[in-house]
Amino acid sequence: MKISLAAAFLASALVAGAAYSQDACKSRGDLDTPYCDEDGDLLADTPKEPRRQKDPDTLFFTNSPLDDPAVFNKLMQPFVEHLATCTGRKVRFYDVYSSAAAIEAMRSGRMHLGTMSSGDTAFAVNVGGAIPIGIRGDASGPQGYQLWMIVKKDSSFRKLADLKGKRVAHTTPSSNSGNLAPRTLFPAEGLVPDRDYKVLFSGKHENSVSGVASGDFDAAPIAHDVLVRMAERGVVKMDDFRIIWRSRNFPPGGLSMAHDLDPALQRRIRECTYNFKYPPEMVKGFQGADRWWPIDYRKDWELIRGVARDSGQAFTRAAFEREKARAEAAGRK
Repeated sequence: MKISLAAAFLASALVAGAAYSQDACKSRGDLDTPYCDEDGDLLADTPKEPRRQKDPDTLFFTNSPLDDPAVFNKLMQPFVEHLATCTGRKVRFYDVYSSAAAIEAMRSGRMHLGTMSSGDTAFAVNVGGAIPIGIRGDASGPQGYQLWMIVKKDSSFRKLADLKGKRVAHTTPSSNSGNLAPRTLFPAEGLVPDRDYKVLFSGKHENSVSGVASGDFDAAPIAHDVLVRMAERGVVKMDDFRIIWRSRNFPPGGLSMAHDLDPALQRRIRECTYNFKYPPEMVKGFQGADRWWPIDYRKDWELIRGVARDSGQAFTRAAFEREKARAEAAGRK
């Protein structure tokens, strides 16, 4: 019998909530009710009771769909195979087709590991109990990415203010570069989302890029590395676009694991992640990154959390549900 995603999500929330209602959680911070943060690192603590710690034979790995899921899964396959060999567990892809589904899969226990965008990672931490453990990088340190506002090269748009009243695609409500950062950074440049243009949610960065290329959208704020990967695959040509605005660097999307995995398994996953060296196809696909750098979520995601605060966003379950409903409503129109 199939159980709906919403039903599974609700059931897991009720069970987890009931369990924690019996605990004396001394500090929760911004985390949702099922989680506790008594050590103050902004992350969900591993449950103290061994019966609530998971030690599965099969680890389910999910890529939040910034890119085409099949393409991204292929790119990540060498790492997934390494994890399986290194941990001695089976590792299987658990495909999702929205960032909200990835976060709910982590919360409900159907996802043990996965990659998410910067904004989605913050929601996954507070709403899904995710523990970020790795950022892509090279010998010089973690990699960064920029928000680019792209338009067609043959368009008349030269600056952000030129886009008033135009068709501008954001990606998803929880995306940093695709939604939150534009709401914070664009007003100073003379363009206020939802006032100067109606935000149109595309669903993911690839859709925004393709939509601008086809003329469905006049412009789109996107994560620059997604456009670069699409151009490298021949899906689009860089020369078809003009970049009319660039942001400072943001931390790239992170690799996270579930907070309730057995502590010994958590340690092993970290060890396996940090000793993995990207093969040539991954180095090329991730613009020169060749390793995972450890994450200090409090420090490394401070900029992302600040952008959200400045945009009026909060990485809470209530905000997540509101923004998810908003995106779904926009998609039905």
